Amino acid sequence: MNMIGIARRNWALRLSVVLNVCVLLYVCAHFGSSGPWIEEPPTNWGTPLSEAFGAPENFNGTQRQSSSSSSSSGYSASPLFSNLKLVKQSVKESLENKPATVLNSTSINSATRIEEGPFSTQKVQDHSQTRSNGTDGASSPAMTLKDAIPCNDKSSEPKTAQRGDYWVLYNYVPMSMSVRCWETVTYTTQADYTFLDNVEPLLERWRAPISIAMHAPGSDFPSTIEAIKYLRSCGSPLISQLVTFHIYFSSKHVPKAVPSTEKIISDTYNCSLGPPWVNVSVAKMYKTEKKLLYPVNVGRNIARESAPTYYVFASDIELYPSPNLAPKFLEMIRKRDQLTLYKSNPKVFVLSIFEVDEKSQPPVNKTQLIQMLKAGTAIPFHKKLCSGCHNVPRSKEWQEAVETEGLHVFHVGKRTGSFVHWEPIFIGTNNDPLYDERLSWEGKSDKMTQGYALCVLDYDFLILDNAFLVHRPGIKIFKKDSYRDMLTSKTNALIKKIIFPELKVLYGTRKGCAV
Repeated sequence: MNMIGIARRNWALRLSVVLNVCVLLYVCAHFGSSGPWIEEPPTNWGTPLSEAFGAPENFNGTQRQSSSSSSSSGYSASPLFSNLKLVKQSVKESLENKPATVLNSTSINSATRIEEGPFSTQKVQDHSQTRSNGTDGASSPAMTLKDAIPCNDKSSEPKTAQRGDYWVLYNYVPMSMSVRCWETVTYTTQADYTFLDNVEPLLERWRAPISIAMHAPGSDFPSTIEAIKYLRSCGSPLISQLVTFHIYFSSKHVPKAVPSTEKIISDTYNCSLGPPWVNVSVAKMYKTEKKLLYPVNVGRNIARESAPTYYVFASDIELYPSPNLAPKFLEMIRKRDQLTLYKSNPKVFVLSIFEVDEKSQPPVNKTQLIQMLKAGTAIPFHKKLCSGCHNVPRSKEWQEAVETEGLHVFHVGKRTGSFVHWEPIFIGTNNDPLYDERLSWEGKSDKMTQGYALCVLDYDFLILDNAFLVHRPGIKIFKKDSYRDMLTSKTNALIKKIIFPELKVLYGTRKGCAV
């Protein structure tokens, strides 16, 4: 009788193992049928900053789009990995002759519960959404930003470090709002203190984190500090909440004193004195008197690498984006309703750039922009300086296309052919090639080497349809500058003789790619 009992228990145990293996195969088949593996995870956008800060619903006369959201502030496992973990646990328990874990909707949902945070997200309940524009039409569940974006949060703690010949004060004056790496997009840029009058109009349109690297050598340092204090004390409250200032200077031009971060944040500015950059003579600045070149790419890389988010928008401080770009961009990524978003090529998201005359305000949407282009109060960027540098593929068709709802990929361009010297400005990530820090603003061609690397790596340049950048009012015209011409000649020689051979070794070559 004992032998019969043992045999029955053995058969029961084997049957339990078989049944649990079947459960495992069923669950894996279920997830396999939900669609192809997504190489670049979709994302979602949470609470608009207009709601977070109590800003008015109308922006420059246009109605803000609302977006439903719940909150999130902590990590949780993705639905896929949570369910596989439960299946593995079930098999293990059966082998140990324990009651198997029940895989039901309650346990699955509890594995993906999220908490509250400043940039909240919501798991979309409608799972009937289908892909279009050439996709297979299979439905797949929407994902939260937290589950979708493969990133780790960065520390926002101030730190001092060397970067080549430069000392860098990273996060010297950090923004007060805490964001997770998957929650939004960071606008990254560089400047000296005389350009800080752009911060407020830029932030009014961007309304998301901004990372600025400030070049402040020698006696330009205290003026830079005063300018930052002015912005934080006398400007929009969004500045202290969303703008992080980093400072860098050459080891040969260290300032006399560097106050602590705590002192800068606690100090206030006498607003009746006005902004420190007013009536500043560029000829009297330390940088000018010492004949220093502006290390634009050092600043670009510092600001970009220090961004707290996965997606970064490396731009110039005088370029203002169309309103609501960040939430529209993330919604486009989350929906992934275009085949171009599934292609395996590395990709960046390009914005067309324009200039408006000094008497005009930057347009708030594409419809208004098109009207200004027809009226001649707006023109393509650098049309009178270097039209080939910013000549976007299919730009004429872009301007003729009417504005639509949301954001989409209008065209996939390449940096080849007539666009071989194109200098696109785009939303990307810190996985993209950096800028060569040996190049200066005065010597020009400072983005060309990065463009070559992107071309050789076969990047797709996804041109967005309803989003754009506008330079601060004032049409740029060509002015003869013999000093800059001399520096340009030296830069071109540096690129040709030293940098380009290095790039060919490091990245290789590809037909049609050039610096």
